[in-house]
Amino acid sequence: QVQLVESGGGLVQAGGSLRLSCVASGTRFLMHTMGWYRQAPGKQRDLVAFATIGGTKNYADSVKGRFTLSRDNTKNSMSLQMTNLEPEDTAVYYCKARLGSDYYWGQGTQVTVSS
Repeated sequence: QVQLVESGGGLVQAGGSLRLSCVASGTRFLMHTMGWYRQAPGKQRDLVAFATIGGTKNYADSVKGRFTLSRDNTKNSMSLQMTNLEPEDTAVYYCKARLGSDYYWGQGTQVTVSS
């Protein structure tokens, strides 16, 4: 059973930084795609960034230049370094991964940015 475990959320002031991590367990296969989504209260869940096993990365326009996604294929994990955080970045951040045609979600981690 594949599980995704996130860590690293918290409360930070505007302009600050946070680092989120997600580790996939329960499989000996590398996740084909790993990414982060976020959902603010009353809003839909939106893509933040994702990376393929081959190294291709894609970022939402709202986070380009501020967020950096990294994968560690030796650990089947990824991290999201978030800098220059804004109150609009406040949301629950979810890790999502794909293995073949199967998709998996983490439980979510809260990021709150105060103004």
